[in-house]
Amino acid sequence: MTRRASSISLRSPRLSAGCESPSASSTFASAILGPESEEWVKQWSSINARDLIDSRIVAVEADTSVEDACDAKDIPCLAVKAPPGSTRYPFLGLFDFSDVNAFLTLAATRHTIPPHELKANSSADQIMSAARSGHVPVHLVSNLSEKNFLETVQYDATIISLLATFARGTHRVLVHSLPPSNDFLGMVSDRGLLSWFFAYAERTPSFRSYLDNTLYTLGLPSLHIHSSVVATTGTAQVLDAMRLMSEQGVSSIAVTDEEHGTLLSVVSVTDVGKMVVPSESNQILSAPLHQFIAQIRARDGSTDGVDKYPIYLVSPTTKLSFAIQKLLATNAHRLFVTDNDYLPPAAYPVSSTGSLCGIVSIVDILSLFAVIANIRDVDPTKRMRQRRASSSSSQSSRSGRVSHDFTRSRSSSRASLPLSASPRIVAASGDTRGSISNLDTFQWSELVSPRKVE
Repeated sequence: MTRRASSISLRSPRLSAGCESPSASSTFASAILGPESEEWVKQWSSINARDLIDSRIVAVEADTSVEDACDAKDIPCLAVKAPPGSTRYPFLGLFDFSDVNAFLTLAATRHTIPPHELKANSSADQIMSAARSGHVPVHLVSNLSEKNFLETVQYDATIISLLATFARGTHRVLVHSLPPSNDFLGMVSDRGLLSWFFAYAERTPSFRSYLDNTLYTLGLPSLHIHSSVVATTGTAQVLDAMRLMSEQGVSSIAVTDEEHGTLLSVVSVTDVGKMVVPSESNQILSAPLHQFIAQIRARDGSTDGVDKYPIYLVSPTTKLSFAIQKLLATNAHRLFVTDNDYLPPAAYPVSSTGSLCGIVSIVDILSLFAVIANIRDVDPTKRMRQRRASSSSSQSSRSGRVSHDFTRSRSSSRASLPLSASPRIVAASGDTRGSISNLDTFQWSELVSPRKVE
């Protein structure tokens, strides 16, 4: 990504409206639409969801071990079969890298959870009991992340139905077969739907013009205060990043420079699934993130001998069309928005341009399209807020102090970032004593069942 020499003004009301609501943003976004938007929606309503299926459904038995499920490395999501006699036929739920991350985090930090609290959480208690026996069935970990819900649409559903579902924060939808069959045709991802919209823009000039609006003019909820920028520093440990993603209900976090607060890289739950699980060692959990990132880059570059590590940056003046292109090209769920009024020292790489001031995600963009389609109650951050509220409540009960104001409670964090016109920054605490001081007593065999010797 080329660095811009010019800066932008942060005095725009779209960047400083701290009390702005999601509905206000929707109203603003709708205000720039022309009468042609009605024709767009009419065309969207004529496209069947089943025509957008972008992956087959790969099912695993409910009793499959988490480790064996993780061996399906090139499959982003698995469907967990319901056992015989279950009322949730044919699938209990879904399983992906977010659930893997939540599982590993639970196992690695289990000693910080009081026994009575662990007993009160039936899922966590069952998982830990199964881990001690050496076999954790995947059905116990399905949607442990609370961001991988099983959502379905009917055979005759249209793109409008997909928008209504994805606008609530869902990432995948299963499409039913033609009745009376109880089977499913396949799966549609939020990325697949975004790709369809980008192709639609290529053949629809008026919609392409709409996508040429800049991010800050469109009122994306995560660009302002309605979603936090979740970040930690390169000196934090891998387990810190894993726990932060699990607690905050996100699939990736920003890794920043400790001194300047500039974006250096990104770590995702996919990285955890592809790097931590195969290592079969607890030592990787205590590795600093800058070392972990170097391993990720080496892995990605080893495929064809070049460094393919993507840059996840946009600015408030970036066109929505370019942001969509970058999301699709990098296979990312979100991009980090930086303020180009701040430029780091020349010693820092191009990927660390500017100070973090927000994010833009696939769900944010699909939610904009849902507003155009007049879908009611569009709230792309609802599930994330629920997940964070649940996590904060759990932390409060263990620490004995209120933790809903995460920034205030972590004011002494080494990852506190000096930001201008920024949404709330959620950062990993510099105090890791509660999470990894006892890693020497942590055995990998308690996370996953031992590999079978061929």
